[in-house]
Amino acid sequence: MAAYVIVQVEVTDPDAYEVYKGQVPPTLDAFGGEFVVRGGDQEVLEGDWPWPRCVVLRFPDVASAKAWHDSEIYAAPKALRQSASKGNMIVVEGA
Repeated sequence: MAAYVIVQVEVTDPDAYEVYKGQVPPTLDAFGGEFVVRGGDQEVLEGDWPWPRCVVLRFPDVASAKAWHDSEIYAAPKALRQSASKGNMIVVEGA
């Protein structure tokens, strides 16, 4: 069953975050990951949404999503993201 990684982000270092954005796509391939949403325009329809950026990734399953997040190939980009932004990340099983 498909799984989705949903990320809410506030970029604190735009230059470093741009570097991060370039590093991520090759890390997804080995895990069957792909972008569904990558920081497009957003509008809050209900409630509060303090995060100015949203990213959604699709993986074949939760195990693949977690393997990508914990992988050696994503370790350096992940550290860069963590230093260049703050936010939340979850993995959720799809329907």
